[in-house]
Amino acid sequence: MSRFTRRQLVQGLSGAAAAALGAPLLASRRASAVDPPAKPPRHLIVLAAAGGGSLIDAALAIRASESPNAGRLNTFEDSRVTQVAGSPIRAVDVSGSSAGQIPYAFSANQSSFVKKHHRDMMVVTVTGTSVNHAVAQRRSITGNEAWNGRTLQEAVAAEYGAARPLPNVNMGVQGFVERGNDKNLPAWAYHEPVADAVRWPVSLDSSKGLRELPARELIEKARDVRQKLDDESAFGRTYARSRRLALWDEQRGTKRQAIEAQDLIRKLMFLPESPNVPLNAFGLSESAEAGKVRERFPKFATDPLQAQAALTFLLIKYQVTVSVTISPSFSAILDGAPPNGTLTNPPLAFDYSHNAHRPAQAIMWDRIYKTADGLIDLLKGEPAEEGSSESLWDRSMIYVATEFGREKHRPSGSEDFGTGHHLNNGYLLISPLVNGDKVLGGVDPATGLTYGFDPTSGEPDPNRTMAEKEIFSGILHALGVDTTGANLPDLRPMRKSA
Repeated sequence: MSRFTRRQLVQGLSGAAAAALGAPLLASRRASAVDPPAKPPRHLIVLAAAGGGSLIDAALAIRASESPNAGRLNTFEDSRVTQVAGSPIRAVDVSGSSAGQIPYAFSANQSSFVKKHHRDMMVVTVTGTSVNHAVAQRRSITGNEAWNGRTLQEAVAAEYGAARPLPNVNMGVQGFVERGNDKNLPAWAYHEPVADAVRWPVSLDSSKGLRELPARELIEKARDVRQKLDDESAFGRTYARSRRLALWDEQRGTKRQAIEAQDLIRKLMFLPESPNVPLNAFGLSESAEAGKVRERFPKFATDPLQAQAALTFLLIKYQVTVSVTISPSFSAILDGAPPNGTLTNPPLAFDYSHNAHRPAQAIMWDRIYKTADGLIDLLKGEPAEEGSSESLWDRSMIYVATEFGREKHRPSGSEDFGTGHHLNNGYLLISPLVNGDKVLGGVDPATGLTYGFDPTSGEPDPNRTMAEKEIFSGILHALGVDTTGANLPDLRPMRKSA
């Protein structure tokens, strides 16, 4: 053990999590010693339905008896579509012995989540503007560049994150992880990309976990000397006015110190002590909340989405961030071997619908709901602040960004079919901050197409479709973000305080 190094510790983390480490790129921001925000911070969790989550396979499912074209549309037997009495939110429970050509069984349950959380659920219909994955993903978080190209996550970070070490953390994929275009934002509002939720906390301290180090004070003196030498070098003098160089100096100076002062390497560590990951031998330890998150997300070592959800809770719990983005991967996750194994995540996530629509949608909606359920339960168990009667969940929103919809038709009566992309769909919001237990808009059972609603009254309007910009605005207003000067529409029906 005496020759065990921190490099080997990180390699042990790799073995435990079977994933790759993403190095931190700390966003420039104000120091932590700033005045608290004038209003209580709110938290946005973007849960990406990567690949195209179809709402008519979930909360907007169509019963066969409701459609004159049931055999040719993506409808379900009446008995498979359930809803809580008085609630418009629907659920479909689906199981099967295989998913297309993948000989793994699956069992997907939506009804348990809907029964438990329907009062905080709101479906808003939308007709998007692209069926290209990366483009549609980006537009689902920018409202099609509605506010100078800034993302929802950046807007929330700018509103509430000035006093947070890392206001905006992004573990998404493709277009969900793109940065916005609004150059008027403070640099610290842009996201910190995280490639590996399990090992990332190790990167949040430059010396903890290293053995036989000089005293920390001596290390800081050496850094001061290095900075002076850099400033006096030919390179430093040539680029003395460079904004990028100034940002780099700030990141490795005051920003690094602010991160390390928070002891995030410990607070965000949810891996347990083990022979492969001997944390204690390096002066490290797991978070005080690690047992709680491992209990809620027990497969974090093999399921990246569970690991991301675990880190999300810790980031919010310890007031590190106000905006987090997480996403299923596009790689298959198999639990066990056939005939007794199960398919946890199909290849391409929701986009496996090209090959096997029903299984792909069923499995992925089950994953989305289970992830959201775990986060909600954890956030409900934590006070928003010391002495507060509100929980963290009372100030949070989960935005299920569905990317785009799927084709509405199927071969007559078939349960085994594939679907392409479709502009028409909707988004799912889960939060005490929205006007919950509602569907804004609706779905035409004769066509499977969703339609819009009156932006003032919220009444369904079959002759209207909703634009990405409108839903973008409604989300920000529900979160209490000040959009003065942004020229965004007012979607009153989306927020509880309408």
